[in-house]
Amino acid sequence: MVAKMVTLVSRQGRELQRYSSTGGRIVVGCIPYRVTGKISCSDDVDEVMEVLVISSQKGNGMMFPKGGWELDETVKEAASREALEEAGVQGKIERRLGKWNYMSKSHNIFYEGILYPLNVTDEMAHWPEMQVRNRRWVAVAEAREGCPHQWMIEALDRLLNRLKKSLKNRKTSACGL
Repeated sequence: MVAKMVTLVSRQGRELQRYSSTGGRIVVGCIPYRVTGKISCSDDVDEVMEVLVISSQKGNGMMFPKGGWELDETVKEAASREALEEAGVQGKIERRLGKWNYMSKSHNIFYEGILYPLNVTDEMAHWPEMQVRNRRWVAVAEAREGCPHQWMIEALDRLLNRLKKSLKNRKTSACGL
């Protein structure tokens, strides 16, 4: 993958923020992933896949890029924007993994969280939040262990199950199973 340079500034403020009917923010994000090698007939998807995790702005734990869904964008545009701003990656946004309600740690209110898979095609050398976030490609097991957000772990499991089904279908036809 060739590193690209992008000049962007992260959106700031909540003027365009969407809120749920209960008053909590609607937060959208993605699980950036890549397949690290050629998938053979004996491989399990866990063994050939990595996910990109980022640090929170406070530097604690691993998480996936996410942020507020704003009024002037579609939900997929918001997920893609958050991946670019927070992790410096772009790719193909795939079918939604789900919607979760989770308690905001700082505001004592439930937020709605929506996550999509992002099959990464481009990784930027410079991105808007690179000074406040670290990013790292990790194995699925490491992401599962290091992520403090149960709803994100559930989304990761849904992604794995989806990719396993897809891989099984490809193996069935390609490997004569």
